[in-house]
Amino acid sequence: MMSKRRIGAAVVIDAEHAGIGILTERDLLDSIAAGEDPDAELVAHHRTEHLVYASPDWTLEDAAAAMVRGGFRHLVVVEGNDVAGLLSMRDIVRCWTPADAGAQPAAAQPAATQPVTTTA
Repeated sequence: MMSKRRIGAAVVIDAEHAGIGILTERDLLDSIAAGEDPDAELVAHHRTEHLVYASPDWTLEDAAAAMVRGGFRHLVVVEGNDVAGLLSMRDIVRCWTPADAGAQPAAAQPAATQPVTTTA
């Protein structure tokens, strides 16, 4: 499901396991690397449960600093007892990057091919 939606993490709320968790690409890769079958494994066995939560009133700088300190790329945003969203490092980078940043800089664009003449 994550691959189909092209997302790197999903918030997991499971009535049988207290608290909010998150399942990330890294969790899936660790499971596969351990030889486990991702189609047979339960999300509850692989989700990260001990999270740092963000509040909706955090600045992007606060969120980025928490991610760097904790060594993770996703923050679950909670408001009261409800999940308000999921913030990724990519989301932050997109906010800090100009809209035209997807275009290649002039120096990185392939140069038109010109014949080169050398003298011997």
